Amino acid sequence: MSIKLGICSFAFHRTVAAKAMDLATMFRTCRDLGCTQLDPWNAHLLEPDSGVDSLHAGRNPNDARLGVPSPEQVERIAALGASVGLPFGCIAVDGAHVFSTDAAEVRLHRERALRWIDIAARLGATSVRIDAGGPETLDDATLAIIARGYREIIDRARPAGIEVLVENHWGPTVIPANVERLLEAVDGLGLLFDTNNWKPGLQAEGWKRCARFARLVHVKTFALDPAGNETTVDLAPAFAALRAARFAGTWCVESVPADGDEVTAARRTLELIRRQNAQAAA
Repeated sequence: MSIKLGICSFAFHRTVAAKAMDLATMFRTCRDLGCTQLDPWNAHLLEPDSGVDSLHAGRNPNDARLGVPSPEQVERIAALGASVGLPFGCIAVDGAHVFSTDAAEVRLHRERALRWIDIAARLGATSVRIDAGGPETLDDATLAIIARGYREIIDRARPAGIEVLVENHWGPTVIPANVERLLEAVDGLGLLFDTNNWKPGLQAEGWKRCARFARLVHVKTFALDPAGNETTVDLAPAFAALRAARFAGTWCVESVPADGDEVTAARRTLELIRRQNAQAAA
């Protein structure tokens, strides 16, 4: 059975930060591991001399402070993608979340989000992930602000054929009920379904309630046993929920290995995804 596969480049963030992998090497690695598309984290698309602290951004998506690449850098990215023969899938954007109590930050983030839509269009990407932001508690007023912000972004993205995704990531989206409310409130908003990023104690609930919304999946692993199964949590029910929902999108790796070997972890997580899909087809 043919499935669509990707690696969110956040899976390589420590390797990149250590200057052991550049963008060209990353794209070749994705190709060589069998990916069908490129799924970059926006921190990795900025100029190499941008001075961005990607480790801080990775640990603190609510304070990522990530700008946008220059038009010249975008052309370099497009050329690198073409050189490995893979299309761009989802660009995971940090530093452009919708909600803020600071009006200036709201304007800045909106400008960044719209610019990332334009960049995604130039690269031929299929989607962008932009976080909701905001507090964990999602009252009606906060929901209205976030929904309005997403509608503005979708209005820019839809004519370009780009889907806007929210991820269960931080703030209100770690609560499954909040994800449901937001997706039901915003026409055209899809879900990047991360297997891990739920509030402690709500992971199984998140899998059951939100698999039906999934447009893209991040399979999160931390430590795989010799048989290739995740040791920190049984992911089988997550795969089962997605199968029951007839998920037909791209399965992306977002491994965060405890041992620091990011390339091996990505390869083994791809193997886990393939094995789960093969078992389902048998």
